[in-house]
Amino acid sequence: MRFALIIAVLCSLAGVAQATPADKSHKAYLTLIIDDLGQNLPRDRRVLALPGPVTAAIMPDTPHAAEFAREAHRAGKIVILHMPMDPATGPFAWHPELPVEELGKRLDAAFKAVPYTAGVNNHMGSRMTAEPGAMAWLMGELQRRHKFFVDSRTSAKTVAAAEAQKINLAHVSRDVFLDDERTEAAITTQLQTAIKLAHKQGSAVMIGHPYPQTLAVLERELPKLKAQGVEWIDLKLMISVRSNRAMAGHGKDGVYR
Repeated sequence: MRFALIIAVLCSLAGVAQATPADKSHKAYLTLIIDDLGQNLPRDRRVLALPGPVTAAIMPDTPHAAEFAREAHRAGKIVILHMPMDPATGPFAWHPELPVEELGKRLDAAFKAVPYTAGVNNHMGSRMTAEPGAMAWLMGELQRRHKFFVDSRTSAKTVAAAEAQKINLAHVSRDVFLDDERTEAAITTQLQTAIKLAHKQGSAVMIGHPYPQTLAVLERELPKLKAQGVEWIDLKLMISVRSNRAMAGHGKDGVYR
């Protein structure tokens, strides 16, 4: 009887050890953002049908921005504002020569155009995200509004995430663009690159677009992630996992370069 009790206790302790979160260095997390949404409802609805917590990045100057934001919200997806920045054009776009008052007006208008937003990422923005003053103002404004930021890293000169980190604004930076080359073979290769990176550094943030080739690859490959030892998590959880630290490709010792 006593021997049986000892065995039972040992088995119980083993179960506790297994239930305890494993060494995080062995975790591999992926998160997925799809940009440029709001232009085509049938196409964009394929994004909502993807089998996991995809984030919908919606452009404010699209014909279906508000309607699709409502649909994405109802579907339980995280909605973010895909904010146009120079060299992007249009009534919402930010440009380096604009005064901060005008930047504020355009940001206000963009948020009104895209309801249910939890955060912002930049659409284009290679010139704008290299502007320390404007990026510092934006991060302060997002903090005031209780929203997070995703640096799409459309330029190696970006200072956006660095400015977010300075004030401890919730943020992450993109690791892999899936579809710079619009072929299924190239997109599949980029997805595998993201998976390998997730295994190497613990997490990877992917950005793609609602191209037919991208959606075909994602519909086919995302259900296989678990078998590859990868956990697909939502963007808010990824922000928590990374705890505002820069990855090796973005900086050194957790600090953005």
